[in-house]
Amino acid sequence: MLVTLSAGWAIVQGGRFVLSPLLPAIIADLGITEATAGLAFTALGGVYAVAQYPSGRLSDQLTRTTLIVPGLVVLVVGFLLFGTATSYLPFVVAAVVVGLGKGLFAIPSRALVSDRYVERRGRALGVFAAGTDAGGLLASGVAVVVLSTAAWRAPFLPVAAALALLTLLFVRWSDEPYRVERADLELATTVRRLVATDGQRRTLAAYALFYFMVGGFITFFPAYLAATKGFSEWLASATFAVVFVVGFGVKPLAGDLSDRFRRQDVAAAGMGTAALALLALVFVDASLLVWASTLVLAVGYKTQFPLADAIVMDAAPDDGMGADLGAARALFLGASAVGPAYVGVAATTVGYAAAFGSLAACLLVAAVLVWR
Repeated sequence: MLVTLSAGWAIVQGGRFVLSPLLPAIIADLGITEATAGLAFTALGGVYAVAQYPSGRLSDQLTRTTLIVPGLVVLVVGFLLFGTATSYLPFVVAAVVVGLGKGLFAIPSRALVSDRYVERRGRALGVFAAGTDAGGLLASGVAVVVLSTAAWRAPFLPVAAALALLTLLFVRWSDEPYRVERADLELATTVRRLVATDGQRRTLAAYALFYFMVGGFITFFPAYLAATKGFSEWLASATFAVVFVVGFGVKPLAGDLSDRFRRQDVAAAGMGTAALALLALVFVDASLLVWASTLVLAVGYKTQFPLADAIVMDAAPDDGMGADLGAARALFLGASAVGPAYVGVAATTVGYAAAFGSLAACLLVAAVLVWR
């Protein structure tokens, strides 16, 4: 299950992240602006965020598989829509469908991994989260090929086919039953449990700021390099790939460290490092310094993904793990969904330097909050 779900997550994230380096081609082909493109990504992230809590809660009351399989099916449909979008409105519809599918898949799959790895929860979630970076690496490589052909829709049909095959394999290998019955979401109870202490409230605020930064950074980083550092689209895509190369190795290591030491200390160190590197990235222009800053930034911020999930799960009751994680990630990803719209509007009105500099400030505040 760990391998199957991690592979599924890698394919999903590969399909999502290939959109970022292809964004200039998409903007040109559809005749839109950075601001309207950012709104489409915000729609994807917003639906993804809203689906987090219901899918987590229902996976507690029903079974994980009952949510995972429909999520994969919806994702197949969403990527097929991306592969056939010829104008802005179908592109937005595809983004909404993919966001819904990701929301149905993300929490139950993490909860299933956590169910089976209790003592080594951080490491197992690190392996799962590394699927994001495997997908990002694949997306960067695909983008380099696609940019040379100007056929930005080409990657999405293979992504849909791969997810369809993985869905069949998961159905064959899963040993969980399917259960459909009336369920109570109990949102108020879950929210009260999540905000019960000052420490929990600071943690939620810290990761909301962190995910806000991630949403804006990931969506516009290749475009930022092309617009402000003089990078070609190919070189920007290759630099984008560095982030995922680092994350693939750092996430399991960060999860393992958080099993051995206080998770919040590891998280704060990573956020602080990422904030300084992102600030440096705003001011340096030499290609070597840009790559060095990107490398340090990736090391710092990629540590956070398994840690955020593990911190929430550590405090959750066994029968409410999916609900707590879903509610927390709904907040985190809601903040992340606002990130692309913010950076798109800020880049259009005041420039990329101010947009990315303010993201670094968010990281610094988040580091202090999570450390406390």
